[in-house]
Amino acid sequence: MKTVLIGVIGGSGLGQMLGDLGQGESLTVDTPFGRPSGPIVRSEVQGVPVALLSRHGEGHLLNPSRVPYRANIFALKSIGVTHILASAAVGSLREEIAPGHLVIPDQVIDKTSDRPRTFFEELAVHVEFAAPFCSSLRTLLLNAGQSASTVVHPRGTYVCMEGPQFSSRAESDLHRSWGAELIGMTALPEAKLAREAEICYALVALPTDYDCWKPHPTELGKAALLQEIIGNLQSATHHALDLIRRALPKVAEHGQEACTCQSALELAIWSDRKAVPMELRRRLAPLLSKYLPPD
Repeated sequence: MKTVLIGVIGGSGLGQMLGDLGQGESLTVDTPFGRPSGPIVRSEVQGVPVALLSRHGEGHLLNPSRVPYRANIFALKSIGVTHILASAAVGSLREEIAPGHLVIPDQVIDKTSDRPRTFFEELAVHVEFAAPFCSSLRTLLLNAGQSASTVVHPRGTYVCMEGPQFSSRAESDLHRSWGAELIGMTALPEAKLAREAEICYALVALPTDYDCWKPHPTELGKAALLQEIIGNLQSATHHALDLIRRALPKVAEHGQEACTCQSALELAIWSDRKAVPMELRRRLAPLLSKYLPPD
């Protein structure tokens, strides 16, 4: 029987509140891609084993372009994580998605430019990514969201920009013209790497404002506007914690069921397997050993 271990990656807001989910053993993990953002905390929430990781590190010192995404996902894979529930603060591109709501996105558009996107720079590996978020995990989150403390939107296209600057007004209008619902900076390459690692991955998006397509209230000064956005983030974070707590037992219960995410590499390795060096097999063993034994 497959052991289910759920990783929780906290972004802006939730990253600083992961301790509210649980305290436990702190693990420092080395990977071929360097150290992850911070220690991974092994804990239990409602009797469910979890591995908690703050995406931006202690003190939120890592901006979105400098998050060690490969090290984070590799480290979680190497300790046995099978499913990931991640959170991310976003801007809303739609009037009906109000700050403080939650969104379970189903699609992404990649506008990043300065981040390694694959574990397999020395191999030809092409994973399917038509459905970038695990459909099974999304369903479980949406089921848990039926009794959530806020509105949970069941779908949305997330535009992932490089940052760390926010959008120009022209860019915001362009993203809306594409039909996208959300703008953020951290879903990618995280979701792509999770697929390469054969980990089921879903995202809880936390809208904090309407991006810049919608003019801000003229009566609010810059300081007041910032405080409003921080308040929206705090509110959305509490809602996200509640949703994740509700979802964890459902993921633990259904996580042993077969999912195509967990065989993503089966037909994706196009390199001649006989030609793959043993050193590479060993270095990437947590990812490749099922298909390319390291000895």
